[in-house]
Amino acid sequence: MLKKKFNLNWFVAKNSGDSIVESTEKSISGKENTKKAINLPYDSMIQEKRTANTKNGGQTGYYPGGIYYYTKSFFAPKEWGDKKIVIEFEGIQGHAQIYVNEDFAGKHDSGYSSKYISLNDFLKFGEENVIKVIVNNEMELNSRWYTGSGIYRDVNLYIGEKLHIPVNGVKIRTPEIDLESAVVIIDTKIVNDSYKNKQIYLNTKIKNRTGKIVAQASTPVTMYGQSVEKVRQRVAVLSPDLWDCDTPNLYTSEITLADDEMTIEELTQRFGIRKLQLSAAKGLQINGKQVKLRGTCLHHDNGIIGANTLKRAEQRRCEQLKAAGFNAIRSSHNPMSKAMLEVCDELGILVLDELTDVWNHSKNINDFSNFFDSSWEEEIEKMVEKDFNHPSVIIYSLGNEIPEAGTSKGAQQNRKMVNKVRTLDDTRYITNGINGILALGEKIKVVIGDLMKNNSQIKMSAKKDATDGSNKLNSMMSIMMGDFADAIATHPLMDKALNETVETMDIAGYNYLTGRHEREHEMYPNRVVLGTETFPADIANLWRIVTQNNHVLGDMTWTGYDYLGEAAVAVFHYDGQVNFNPRFPDRTAYCGDIDLIGYRRPISYYREIVYGLRKQPYIGVERLNHYGEKSSLTPWMWKDNIASWTWPGFEGKPAIVNVCSDAREVELLLNGKSLGKKPAGKDNKFIANFEITYEPGELKAIAYRDGKPSETFFLQTAQKEVQINPAVDRKKLKADGEDLAFILINFVDKDKNINLSVQKKVTVTVEGAGMLAGLGSANPSSEGNYFDSTWDTYDGQVLAVVRTGTKKGTIKVRIEAEDCVPKVVTLQAF
Repeated sequence: MLKKKFNLNWFVAKNSGDSIVESTEKSISGKENTKKAINLPYDSMIQEKRTANTKNGGQTGYYPGGIYYYTKSFFAPKEWGDKKIVIEFEGIQGHAQIYVNEDFAGKHDSGYSSKYISLNDFLKFGEENVIKVIVNNEMELNSRWYTGSGIYRDVNLYIGEKLHIPVNGVKIRTPEIDLESAVVIIDTKIVNDSYKNKQIYLNTKIKNRTGKIVAQASTPVTMYGQSVEKVRQRVAVLSPDLWDCDTPNLYTSEITLADDEMTIEELTQRFGIRKLQLSAAKGLQINGKQVKLRGTCLHHDNGIIGANTLKRAEQRRCEQLKAAGFNAIRSSHNPMSKAMLEVCDELGILVLDELTDVWNHSKNINDFSNFFDSSWEEEIEKMVEKDFNHPSVIIYSLGNEIPEAGTSKGAQQNRKMVNKVRTLDDTRYITNGINGILALGEKIKVVIGDLMKNNSQIKMSAKKDATDGSNKLNSMMSIMMGDFADAIATHPLMDKALNETVETMDIAGYNYLTGRHEREHEMYPNRVVLGTETFPADIANLWRIVTQNNHVLGDMTWTGYDYLGEAAVAVFHYDGQVNFNPRFPDRTAYCGDIDLIGYRRPISYYREIVYGLRKQPYIGVERLNHYGEKSSLTPWMWKDNIASWTWPGFEGKPAIVNVCSDAREVELLLNGKSLGKKPAGKDNKFIANFEITYEPGELKAIAYRDGKPSETFFLQTAQKEVQINPAVDRKKLKADGEDLAFILINFVDKDKNINLSVQKKVTVTVEGAGMLAGLGSANPSSEGNYFDSTWDTYDGQVLAVVRTGTKKGTIKVRIEAEDCVPKVVTLQAF
């Protein structure tokens, strides 16, 4: 079937229960209602003004939900009456009811899977038609993070003949691969909705990345009236270009249905040729080479533009993550968007695609547990169907921190789900992100009592963990860290609780159960382990375990990129405010290696060094304005530092400098004067800390290898006088209503030194063939809305996102700030 995006020329309104009007007026309910012309995807939640009174609270970053009415008028040509017409909604956040010409066409309750509707029974051919989607996301407490609202992913229209290949009707796999050839199996489903018998040919051409035909096949098929056939073609590709993280080679299959007279239908499908192997002895192998997963968990929102799933936004995040050393993403905790899967295929990023955050035990009163029992099979089918042809997808995860995983009935449910996946796709591996403490349930009290009774050292550790720090961490966090956490992870009751569930799967996925990783091989020599969720600051210890044990596949940190919601997970509060107890205006989690607008925080470079991917040292400076103060702490926090040596007003004050390096020794110099050498490298968790006195100038770190100076890194104090410094990622955009340009705005002095201490209001206006899609900073506790045209800098920066319309032409982005000459960035939409 021919796939066309159906994103343009929609309208959205809020609160009207009867009709959508042209201007602002009162609806029957008495609430104001405004009809707004939009192009999809369109997240309605990010357009809401945040309120401290929302029941969602910090879980959604204080964004409220609502009821939204999306409508689109379109002409259905008469010739469509002889065709098959299907509409797909890739993602609707909220309970959706879909109407076509006022007739009810379907509903959907999952915010992360596609909804397909055949339109043939509803359309008026040769006339205008109206599709309406009522999205109810008003019920709060339905998620533990920011979800967005409304039609936030693509809508697609599929048009085919009565005899056609249905949506997702082609599945491609490569079961036999060596350097000389690869066997490619193409399974194609063909549907004949007419009553006529027809003799056709299924023709397939496979092209490599340069467009050269490398294999082809033609299969005759008799399609009887009202029938469905499945046809398998088996072809060989000689000297295949294999797909992996370093060389993400993609092939394209061109599939055609034809008879002796004409082509009936044609479609294309991309795929990759790669071989997966898994064992405790050799770990994960791709094309015969062991691969360690340098992974991150990742929520679905795109920062200041909300949950809007636009391919360029997904692409930018993935490009930044890969540049920071990551090679794998765990989609947390929901199926990944089609747009991001395409990007991961193109960039060579491995994907662990996750089904859900809940099964039948709720984590919020209105979450997906209300629908899980009746829909889990369908949701698995949709996830596997979506992922099947994507070489980036190597693992399916069936859940995240599921409490039932520690019970017999939960293990039975897991077994049913594993078997369901394997009937649909036996080419990939299956795991589950298990939180052992949740799986133990009430038995955790027995385990803790047992440990404290029989081990005085553990008792002392537990007491210290529970009372250390200024905020007295709650008991849940205290038992997730250190020696006490490892003792819980390896307790016999933990084995008993987890084994039935774990043994069903290909990979033991453990959230915060690091103590089990090495021990697992001794107890269960065939078991393969993956840290499906881990603390970011523990990466030095975690990566040692990963590299020294073949059965440990890798590490998935929480998290590589900051996100909306779950506010205050890792915000440094110095006023007594306790994390995991957010208060308005907390907005983001602030635990990402990369912040909300794309700035790589020092921990990102630290992780890159630990991975062995960076030889140059890196400097982080703990915020001088908080020297000596105590902050709330959680396991998801590292250091409150930035890469800046510009601290006006703090001359002569103490400063703590963190030098990250894989070298055994590093030296720190200030304005050419040595401040001493300190050990770093693996034996010191790749970091050396210096306490010095702040003095403007050049701060330089030198790595020493074999006693000799090697790589260097420096920070330079910026001068007070600055100018606007806009950095745009691309200047040529497609006029398709969906393309984006990201403009990172900071301030530099006359020598081009970035000044991260700048505090200014930045105003951005857009004229011409585009619009301002978002403006904001990385401040995790900021006021303001991302649809405002003026924002305060945070660490001297803001980000502006420009979105194209459908008209070609020039886009002028004017940037203004106090005491600065305005700058204009010119973009072209074509």
